[in-house]
Amino acid sequence: AALLFLAWLAGCAGVSRQDLSAGPEEECWKVFQRVDQAVASAGVGDGMAARVEGFPYLRVDRFLASYAGEKMSDAQFAEWMSRMVALGSQARSIEIANLPAHEAESLGHALRDIGRERARASPSLADCTARLAAADYADPERRSVLRAAAGVPDDYTTWHRVAGLYWLTRIPFARGVRKWQAEVRESFAQPLSVMPVSGELKTYVPPPGRLSAAETAALLGRTSANALGIPDPRGADLDALFRTYAPEFVVDTAGDADLPGELGWREDAMPHLVSQLPVVYRRVSHARYQGQTLLQLNYWLWFPERPKGAGWDILGGHLDGVLWRVTLAPDGSPWVYDSIHPCGCYHLFFPTARAVPKAQPDTLDETAFIPQALPRIGPDARVELRLESGTHYLQRVVVQDGPVHGVAEYGFAEDDSLRSLPLPGGGRRSLFRPDGIVPGTERGERWLFWPMGVPEPGAMRQWGRHATAFIGRRHFDDPDLLERYFTL
Repeated sequence: AALLFLAWLAGCAGVSRQDLSAGPEEECWKVFQRVDQAVASAGVGDGMAARVEGFPYLRVDRFLASYAGEKMSDAQFAEWMSRMVALGSQARSIEIANLPAHEAESLGHALRDIGRERARASPSLADCTARLAAADYADPERRSVLRAAAGVPDDYTTWHRVAGLYWLTRIPFARGVRKWQAEVRESFAQPLSVMPVSGELKTYVPPPGRLSAAETAALLGRTSANALGIPDPRGADLDALFRTYAPEFVVDTAGDADLPGELGWREDAMPHLVSQLPVVYRRVSHARYQGQTLLQLNYWLWFPERPKGAGWDILGGHLDGVLWRVTLAPDGSPWVYDSIHPCGCYHLFFPTARAVPKAQPDTLDETAFIPQALPRIGPDARVELRLESGTHYLQRVVVQDGPVHGVAEYGFAEDDSLRSLPLPGGGRRSLFRPDGIVPGTERGERWLFWPMGVPEPGAMRQWGRHATAFIGRRHFDDPDLLERYFTL
């Protein structure tokens, strides 16, 4: 796809920004404007990747934004642009698919009217994307403007921190974080055999089939053959990687709240688990380390709720889950694991023997909290995650050798599928609001934690919108996150 995109740009190199008013490119701006107006009016904007001001056909995430200030060859710049084009096209397709029927019909009429202004058919979004991308690529000035515009705002609300006297209130909050960390360390220090069980331990395992260490290394090398050297496995290669590094989930199951399942919409205005079929939602991401790009595999398990306890429970509420991520070293072996809940809370790091923690400055800001270090993970090992009943806290990581029998097998689904789910009465809707929050998952903690600047603390949220520190500023998808804390 990148080569085709580069070929198109080469063929259109004679098109400049000044030429846009002379041809169909003039209507392209109107097309994107009308689409964005319809999306905003219907409230179906997709909040995963950020819009790029002045470039309506592009979206950017934190990983791609990290390249904006770096020197790139023409081929690398084209690769960089093509990836933002892909993010933009995907997001816009999702937004249009989620438009209510009457809004979609109105948009169709508006786009046809744009074409009739010049007595011709309105250009398609794909055609407009290609035309505008070619013009911007060919114009050195526009390249500079794009570099400056390709950024992602952080997911903190600064005025909340100002109004909440953050520089003072962070001190008791930091004490609370340290207290929680001490409790987690104490829990992880218990022998697994004495860990309390509230119900029945149910184990969910991934589909069978694994790659050898040599096969994984060859696959990563083969799929990194692009101008930026980004590992980009697709199709059967990606399926094999996800199976190879997928964890086993051992869930203390004391009730329906501990039964994972498949997300969807019912008749009310909140998403639910619509089945108890065990599903793990998967996503690829990337980290950067000393000039190299590392592949990350993300696994999400969702539960129907975190039940509220007795009294005033500010942490319980609708939907809950666990996200487990493995970051692979260049040779394909696991380097660092980390985990959060879908709220961005409870960020835990599990370095393997290949990851040496770096000394951190003496600060109140949250750094890498490591409740358990892991050995070097061999090619036949499988990581097992023990989850607590109700809270779904990660209690222990166990490295297992060999297969596990007599358990339930989970299936995979794409995390991107949650951005456009079918509605019972027809039409489609994203699991997420335009701000990335899952509606109906608000927690009582938001009334106490707002001075830390995290929007809707405790609520479930979309990929790319996970602020993971109350003290300081940190995101789960920061491309330099692991480089801050570990040496390979």
